[in-house]
Amino acid sequence: MPTEDDVRRLCLDLPGVTERPSWGRPAWFARTLMARIWEPGVLTVKTREREALAGTDPETFFWTPHHERSPNLVLVRLERVAPDELGELLDESYRIAGPPGSSRP
Repeated sequence: MPTEDDVRRLCLDLPGVTERPSWGRPAWFARTLMARIWEPGVLTVKTREREALAGTDPETFFWTPHHERSPNLVLVRLERVAPDELGELLDESYRIAGPPGSSRP
């Protein structure tokens, strides 16, 4: 089971990613926010596959009414996601957030 420390390591291994709090929780930024701890054990990431992820595995991937207006955000239960899948999700979120120095996500 991946931990917050695993998320931190994977995020900070990406070029130009920085960590700073967002709404009192650890968050990682490329050009824009790419990942954030929503609550203990739950990570917010950007994806273009939110509906497919939640439709395939709603116990792992979900969103709250707060996220309705942000169709690229999905919540991930860390206890249910495989480490390699977490890495893939963070890589995609990084590309969507826009690597530092890019002009668009």
